[in-house]
Amino acid sequence: MSAVEARLAELGLTLPEVVPPLAAYQPAVQSGVYVYTAGQLPMVEGKLPVTGKVGAEVTPEEAKDLARTCALNALAAVKSVVGDLDRIARVVKVVGFVASASDFTGQPGVVNGASELLGEVLGDKGVHARSAVGVAVLPLDAPVEVEIQVELAQ
Repeated sequence: MSAVEARLAELGLTLPEVVPPLAAYQPAVQSGVYVYTAGQLPMVEGKLPVTGKVGAEVTPEEAKDLARTCALNALAAVKSVVGDLDRIARVVKVVGFVASASDFTGQPGVVNGASELLGEVLGDKGVHARSAVGVAVLPLDAPVEVEIQVELAQ
């Protein structure tokens, strides 16, 4: 077990299976020392636990938890390409998309769920640049979607 997966276990988390693509793309690709994930939905065992807009059908707290799930799914996608999460030198960038009610402006707080998970799991290697964007709708009516870019140790 890698140190990263041991840390996940300490947090009571397990790395899920990679979420299969919903269309014509790969869950993650490597280019040089970087791995880029596709947008990861908060799928749990092949299903979305909740759907709808944040600030309407979904509370910001629920959405923050869903963003954590997205980040966990993103780590699974990275592992599917590199084989060992201990190869991560750092998370470079996180982009979070939040399906938002028209008056909801708390996207950064929602995406903190992903950022905080990466910090808990990877420590200083999890510190990253980030964008948190409100959108009208996401695939499958998901409340949140997260993509990450990581740099690998050489």
